[in-house]
Amino acid sequence: MSSHNASAPYYFVPSPSKWPVLGGTTLLMTMLGASAWVNGLAWGSYLNFAGILLTLVVLYNWFGDAIAESEGGQYSARIDNSFRWSMSWFIFSEVMFFGAFFGALFYARSISMPWLADLDHKVLWPDFSGQWGNLGPANLIEPFKAMGPFPIPTINTALLLTSGVTLTISHHALREGHRAKTAFWLFATILLGAIFMGCQAYEYIEAYSEGLKLTSGIYGSTFFMLTGFHGFHVTMGAIMLSVVLYRVMKGHFTPEHHFAFEGAAWYWHFVDVVWLGLYVVVYWL
Repeated sequence: MSSHNASAPYYFVPSPSKWPVLGGTTLLMTMLGASAWVNGLAWGSYLNFAGILLTLVVLYNWFGDAIAESEGGQYSARIDNSFRWSMSWFIFSEVMFFGAFFGALFYARSISMPWLADLDHKVLWPDFSGQWGNLGPANLIEPFKAMGPFPIPTINTALLLTSGVTLTISHHALREGHRAKTAFWLFATILLGAIFMGCQAYEYIEAYSEGLKLTSGIYGSTFFMLTGFHGFHVTMGAIMLSVVLYRVMKGHFTPEHHFAFEGAAWYWHFVDVVWLGLYVVVYWL
């Protein structure tokens, strides 16, 4: 949001839009493709990538309409408040999303593993120790090496924590009216996020070379689902911040009114916090 126009309507209601229906359809394509892909169906990857591409097209046009409405002076303080509540609930839904995966990890690690290794199951699996990162009680999984915190995860932790600092500096610069400083530190944040993703891609290559895959039992599935979805969120956050950077350079924000920046910053800080949880639970414990 750029500025509040005194002539803005009491509460702006946009005209009917095709973007919500199209967005829901492309997201459905994305998830169906992903489900088919992980289950070994050849067409799954094509549908997944097509869904992602079309979703980005929908978001580009949908957000473009919102930006045009904002710059056209249609948004008042009431719309700003609606955006803040909407972003808050969206981030809450993301907390629940990651909470489900953390819950699955906790159940498998702290409940299922000890249960399968107790005395009642020694007859079935006498050699099963129940330690995390194992090959399963029936040893049906190919051997793999569990991922530790050094060096890539620790480097990535430093990158994301630093990006949180640079983003905060950028925000303060915007509030003080220093547009060039805002753009510089925002670009630094995006760059740190890109380096993070490069490091994670390298880690995945290393994991695969050492036998760890999505099919490597409960350890492999929880590892790749948690870190993979987090990487996806980092990518989306970087795209958000890139759009905000473009708008900063176009002069769209004022020190008083810049919720697009703040909303993207909230999301980025949320991603940082999730990574700290991943770093401790997935790599250290």
